[in-house]
Amino acid sequence: MTDWKTLTDDLSDQGYIASPDLAMALHIALTLGRPLLLEGAAGVGKTEIARALAAALGTRLIRLQCYEGLDAAHAIYEWNYQRQLLAIRAAAEDGKTGKIVEDRIFSEEFLLERPLLQAIRQDVSPVLLIDEIDRADQEFEAYLLEVLSDFQITVPELGTLTAKARPHVILTSNGTRDLSDALRRRCIYAYVEYPDRKTELAILAARCPTIDARLAAQIVGFVQSLRREELEKTPGVAEMLDFAAALVGLGINDLNDNPDLLRASLVTLLKTQADQANIPIEVAQRLAGKAA
Repeated sequence: MTDWKTLTDDLSDQGYIASPDLAMALHIALTLGRPLLLEGAAGVGKTEIARALAAALGTRLIRLQCYEGLDAAHAIYEWNYQRQLLAIRAAAEDGKTGKIVEDRIFSEEFLLERPLLQAIRQDVSPVLLIDEIDRADQEFEAYLLEVLSDFQITVPELGTLTAKARPHVILTSNGTRDLSDALRRRCIYAYVEYPDRKTELAILAARCPTIDARLAAQIVGFVQSLRREELEKTPGVAEMLDFAAALVGLGINDLNDNPDLLRASLVTLLKTQADQANIPIEVAQRLAGKAA
């Protein structure tokens, strides 16, 4: 990929329609070998861009899903304790003890690689997705900074393991807590908005190429109007695609044809009881009318 426009086309070939600002940020991150930090509401396509990039580059996608309490054992590596115990018992039965047994049970044979260690041990640069970093503790974030700085991990029993090929790193955040200035300084940054009408139509056309153009326009208009309502969980692009698939599956060619089916299909968009109660059939019809 020689420039950001080529990158945009490569992502589009994988069904991901990136805005110019996002494509440029990703291009700069790849060129400089820096992590890309993506912030934005849930459902705007932050995670999906990592999948599209891995497919465009023809490389492996390795994902670390962050959560509260995430520790090194689940993110980096741990030992296969059950196999180690079995090996110790077998060695004892054979009369083997001491350093010979210790060297064997703390060898590569018993090492369980977790996402961060997997990422630095690939022969070809993978895409490392660190998803929802804001859900992890600040202590883990601090450790992650060390890994991203040197792309090496120390396993006391094996020594320091250095990246064979530096991974392309994408971090995502939904803004549940503030990230440290130190992490932000190390990253290229982009804020991902909900797509505008033109972009969302292009996404729908790329993912559902056989959908009728008029129905596609109604779907995108309806979803974009729905996002302006008072909702607990605003529907993202993935929900829009589910909504489109549901309508096609139900044989709906026009949002105004069958209000009952339209209301029933909103289960793909409205993901809480309160949101479903706030969008009764009358509101759905009003939004469908605006989307026509």
